[in-house]
Amino acid sequence: MSRRQNRETICASAAVGVDAAHHSVAPPLHLSANYAWSDPCQKPQYDYARSGNPTRSQLEEALCALEGAAKGVVTASGMAALDLVLCLVAPGELVLAPHDCYGGTHRLLTARAKRGQFDVAFVDQSNPETLDAAFRRAPKLVLIETPSNPLLRISDIRSCVALARKTGALVVADNTFLSPALQRPLELGCDIVVHSTTKFINGHSDVVGGAVLARDAALGEELAWWANCTGVTGAPFDSFLTLRGLRTLFPRIERQQLTAQALVDALAADDRVETVFYPGLSSHPGHEIARSQQAGFGAMFSVEFKEGVEVLRLLRSINVFTIAESLGGFESLVCLPAAMTHASMDAEARRIAGISERLVRFSAGLEHEQDLLRDIFTALDSASEIGAALPAGPANISKFPKQAADICA
Repeated sequence: MSRRQNRETICASAAVGVDAAHHSVAPPLHLSANYAWSDPCQKPQYDYARSGNPTRSQLEEALCALEGAAKGVVTASGMAALDLVLCLVAPGELVLAPHDCYGGTHRLLTARAKRGQFDVAFVDQSNPETLDAAFRRAPKLVLIETPSNPLLRISDIRSCVALARKTGALVVADNTFLSPALQRPLELGCDIVVHSTTKFINGHSDVVGGAVLARDAALGEELAWWANCTGVTGAPFDSFLTLRGLRTLFPRIERQQLTAQALVDALAADDRVETVFYPGLSSHPGHEIARSQQAGFGAMFSVEFKEGVEVLRLLRSINVFTIAESLGGFESLVCLPAAMTHASMDAEARRIAGISERLVRFSAGLEHEQDLLRDIFTALDSASEIGAALPAGPANISKFPKQAADICA
């Protein structure tokens, strides 16, 4: 696969026509758990599926070409991808993470730190002074999530990399929200990119998966060793489906971000909305940085509604959007982060991050934008007619089942 090709071509042609046995155009699926050795002293390219699989290799090669990586590992989930990267950190070493990161990321880092695997510091990475002070603690690894989940804050990747070079820290970027179609962190100097391929890369909400992609081949080999050692590698069938979904990444995300912009513009003009969090708005604090490091602003946005809007009523009145966790699929999704994706963060951590009970996160799908606009504003009208005067179920997320904090998908 040539890295000189445009990325759209890489997506469309990955593993096409490579079947030497039967010359099929679409790549075959290899489900075998083990592989025959011609001699007990001569290890073949593939020996056991945890270590390597032809179908998984095809997906890894495609993702490496898209991100400009030297070596990649496909994992069983996005969280498995992040946990694999943490194998590079030793006890006593420091991980710098965004204070407003995805709830599952916050949970994993906090849990690992409590067990003494490493130290962790959650900092506002969009604040240069805070970030500079954090780097004076000489971190081993810096995790960047830009745009952040769910507040779409923008971190200056180049600035983070420059600080990391002074201290010798590894820089890891979570590129899930944008995908390699809209952002390539390795080109901006990052050492590793992680993905939840469940989201935009697969794009069909039917496979859970992840990926870790390293700019340096030796670092990639170290990650591959740990992946084999811990068994976090992805399944062949999941890799097959994800490669199939990857083929339509560019047309999907192009359409989705156009729809997102239309929804954002309409909501930003409504006086019942306190704030729309979307880097594509010129009023967004990170707008200019986003323009400098992204090829587009993406299909994700969040909305903080004013006090007169009964947020739970709004969500219960929506029909075209689906209330669900995850994001980046063909279908439009909506969620209440404080009660769903970020429920595992305690109330104080959410307060520090700025995740309120009035914040709603949207993932724009492939439905017609007029249907989505009608759905949002019909629900908004219903939720703001008489507000809390009518019964709307639980008054706030503190009355949600405690199990929500343990799911955080």
